[in-house]
Amino acid sequence: MRFRHPDGSTVHLAYCTNVHPAETLDGVLAQLRDHCEPVRRRLGRDRLGIGLWLARDAARSLITDPASLRALRAELDHRGLEVVTLNGFPYEGFGAEEVKYRVYQPDWTRPERLAHTTDLARLLAALLPDDVTDGSVSTLPLAWRTSFDSRAADTARRALRTLAERLDALEELTGKSVRIGLEPEPGCTVETTADAIAPLTAVSSRRIGVCVDTCHLATSFEDPRTALDGLAAVGVPVVKSQLSAALHAEHPHLPEVRAALAAFAEPRFLHQTRTSTAAGLRGTDDLPEALAGRSLPDGAPWRAHFHVPLHTPPAPPLTSTLPVLQDTLGLLLGGPRPRTHHLEVETYTWQALPAAQRPRTRARLADGIAAELTLARDLLTDLGLKELP
Repeated sequence: MRFRHPDGSTVHLAYCTNVHPAETLDGVLAQLRDHCEPVRRRLGRDRLGIGLWLARDAARSLITDPASLRALRAELDHRGLEVVTLNGFPYEGFGAEEVKYRVYQPDWTRPERLAHTTDLARLLAALLPDDVTDGSVSTLPLAWRTSFDSRAADTARRALRTLAERLDALEELTGKSVRIGLEPEPGCTVETTADAIAPLTAVSSRRIGVCVDTCHLATSFEDPRTALDGLAAVGVPVVKSQLSAALHAEHPHLPEVRAALAAFAEPRFLHQTRTSTAAGLRGTDDLPEALAGRSLPDGAPWRAHFHVPLHTPPAPPLTSTLPVLQDTLGLLLGGPRPRTHHLEVETYTWQALPAAQRPRTRARLADGIAAELTLARDLLTDLGLKELP
């Protein structure tokens, strides 16, 4: 979906396909047919943007077989879909029964991460619509925090500098500009936008910036204005923003609140949980750990890294951090010029929701994704953007 900002520039809204992951090219093509096109039809649009997730094997098959890449581009066109952004955070195995810490491997100290991200940039340059010159790829925020020392930081910094050089060469070759956004996430080396400043000011700000995920921002209790102004003050760009909402528990000391939270403690994804105290941010790596004992103070609200559907907050006594998303979106796009042109709805946890809330059919999932995009569209038009055909 495309929108015209009051300054005349185009803002792109997509939804991320990691909600129905596939590891192979055949699986990606099935996604387009079984999920993406039905969402577009529900919205009544001739064109729908998708934030494509390409696992390592799918990406390599496209890189090594130009005919397959041309066929993917043709299939996108045939189904009324367009790609201006890729989700390059998960490397592989995002559809596994247990993902948890595996999603952070390989990290930016490993050559495989640089090679995969380079592949994604090359693929995106080939997949961009003819009338679009700028693409974006989100990636993990360097590494999970453990065992990341100064030597690892130097290795990651060199990898990002090499990537920036490759992106420069890609633009010279294709005329397409692809930028990479590190996505701050709780528990990682770069947990907050403030954490991103030091590593990113050491590399090319023209090529590498931040992907602001509003669920992650809220989980870490970051103030949106402080976060975005801090990035702007040092020239770190917001390459893209993922529109998502976290799980919020106002009174985690109450037994009924803990019981409600326990319904979201599931075995597939990591649900980092945080609270803001007078002494600073406190947290656990996962929701079950927070619920198991007294490792996390419960005298103030908790927030858990669980991407809940934007249009359907959890039942009381829980709620979502949708207000943080709204505030962030207003700061990104409510001014005279957009701070980013790429937006991506990223609720990948539909099948991890409590059983009664999970969509049981493809049709119900498509209904939910379309409802999320409708909410996002309404937020954008309320800010004065105009939806384009």
